[in-house]
Amino acid sequence: MKNLIKISLFALPILFGIYSCDNNRDNYDEIESISPFKIDSVKIAQTEMDVFTVQTIKTYSTYPNGCTGFYDYNYEKDDLDRYVTTYAYKLKNANCTQATRVGTNGINFRPEVRGTYTFKFWNGKDANNNNVWIEKTIVVK
Repeated sequence: MKNLIKISLFALPILFGIYSCDNNRDNYDEIESISPFKIDSVKIAQTEMDVFTVQTIKTYSTYPNGCTGFYDYNYEKDDLDRYVTTYAYKLKNANCTQATRVGTNGINFRPEVRGTYTFKFWNGKDANNNNVWIEKTIVVK
């Protein structure tokens, strides 16, 4: 009998905890979609750097409202070329501000090989539906 009481005292708080955690899911906004998002501008502090050092490259994007924001980067390498695309989320049925805002995010670059690196940051599509890139170079000594 004592063991049954001990087990009950241990199990009940866990069951109530799981139930209460499950109810808290309603307090979060649901993501409707994630898609590529235009990078408006880029700031590179050092256009020359040494091998194995790190610098943060900052990107700036203008989000149309509070329901859209930075999600992640897609970072692709091709020899010394780097292609960077920002991805943004869009919230579903959320109570969001309508004001546009500029989001600042950063990506760390740590080169392991000397050379001239060309960064291409996705800036959207042109009238012919071709990708437009903001190009920046970093010389690694």
